[in-house]
Amino acid sequence: MRLTKTMRWTALAACTALAISACSTSGGKSATDQASGGSGKKGGSISVELGEPQHGLVPQNTAESEGSEVLNALFSGLVEYDNDTSVPKLRVAESIESPDATTWTIKLKDGYTFHNGEKVTAKSFVDAWNYGANQDNAQEALPFFDKILGSDELAPGKGKTPATKELKGLKVVDDKTFTVTLKAPFSQFKTMLGYNAFFPLPAAFFTDPKAFDDAPIGNGPFQIDGKWEHNKQIKVKRYENFPAAEGKAKLDSVTFKIYEKLETAYNDLRADTIQITDKLPVSAMATVASEFGDRYLYKPESGVGYIGFPIATNPAFANPDVRKAISMAIDRESITKTIFSGTRKPADDFISPIIPGYRKGALGDVAKYDPAKAKALFTQAGGLPGNTMEIGYNADGGHKEWIEAVGNQLKANLGVEVTYKPFEKFGAILTALGDKQYSGAFRMAWSMDYPSAENYLRPIFSKIAIDNGSNYGGYVNEEFEALLAKADSAKTDEESLKLYQQADDVLIKDVPYIPIYTYMSSAAYTKTVKNVKVNAQGQMDLANVELA
Repeated sequence: MRLTKTMRWTALAACTALAISACSTSGGKSATDQASGGSGKKGGSISVELGEPQHGLVPQNTAESEGSEVLNALFSGLVEYDNDTSVPKLRVAESIESPDATTWTIKLKDGYTFHNGEKVTAKSFVDAWNYGANQDNAQEALPFFDKILGSDELAPGKGKTPATKELKGLKVVDDKTFTVTLKAPFSQFKTMLGYNAFFPLPAAFFTDPKAFDDAPIGNGPFQIDGKWEHNKQIKVKRYENFPAAEGKAKLDSVTFKIYEKLETAYNDLRADTIQITDKLPVSAMATVASEFGDRYLYKPESGVGYIGFPIATNPAFANPDVRKAISMAIDRESITKTIFSGTRKPADDFISPIIPGYRKGALGDVAKYDPAKAKALFTQAGGLPGNTMEIGYNADGGHKEWIEAVGNQLKANLGVEVTYKPFEKFGAILTALGDKQYSGAFRMAWSMDYPSAENYLRPIFSKIAIDNGSNYGGYVNEEFEALLAKADSAKTDEESLKLYQQADDVLIKDVPYIPIYTYMSSAAYTKTVKNVKVNAQGQMDLANVELA
């Protein structure tokens, strides 16, 4: 769930409460029948909201929130994160140990199998990681394997050919044991292993990777039911051979119903056509608490929303003072209160407030709304060519209103004429940015892959993340790189955290992105289900959902 654990929001209601049935995509079945599958409280089937994933459903190539939501149901990793605390705990791993934070021994539990019956072994993980680390496979998660010894040979860089097909730092000891040798000590290694880049793959994947995109074979509590019906739905059903001790899914099946507009999904929720959504339209915020009561979930989430700059491809944004002036001209308090009805909080650090290492007010003047100072700095820095600026955003996420609010503030405070570039889907803007086909400023967001300050730094702003990751701005700073390396190798967590904060300070000085707000989890569910939880990554814990 790396890249852009971005959440999608819609602002203005497409239908009134009186017209729910007209806007709903419901069929003829009653809500109760759809939720229970006619089988009462035991088992049963539900539908939940989802946006169309960007890529196929391969763990090593899924870096955005929608695909990750599905993978969370289909796969189980070495570790998982507690829904309430985000503390990592062992899942498929029996133990993960290291005497020096460089050489790690990982032992697996018995009982896990893939959905085709194949046993999950040490080789299942090693083969998957070798595939993800090989630049010829062009997997989104490639940067996450950079710490493993031999990654430079597998990913030598653009225009070069890998000298091997295996990471020398990975060794299979036996079916239940493998070792990992890193290039240098990395105290966060165990924590990061819950991210889907490190999920295992069955032998069948390597026979036909393309077929896996639409019908993945996982090892989790649910298995794919048929194939992904693009722009319509993804159906999964309980995997009956999932280890009972690990918690089999309570429901018989779940349908991920794919929506372009959250307003439509919310109307379907109100009609009980779907039973859970972990993304709500902003227009619902004034009434959702009174309408859903304790079935409305509202808590801090790990996401941070930004305005990004294509520094590498557009010289207009090359001057950090220009970017800082733009940041100071944005009234975060007004946007979070007026546009988001208080369901966002003004950002004051690049690191999320729920992550150790966050510092309240770290952004300082960069996030302080000061139109006069912003205008003076903007003028002194030379402004923007033609005094114009374009901001791109994904139209399927309901970002139009807040992006236009930012544009209006920049016009009023800096005298800049702002235009807008809506992309039909989130995947489309990611592709355009990744292919260097779009050079305007852009809306972006990040939700943690694993609970570490490092995860808000390297995957978005490091050099390695430019060609293989989420550094869509092309930002490069050697001081930042050196601080990350030192933090990775620190002997204690305390020392490591201080160095990551120093790397954070470099970002605050350079402002490659402008942090605008931090997310609050806003989810709701119908009376027909219970035990609904959403974790800090914005994912539903579907395995524990039951019919009410």
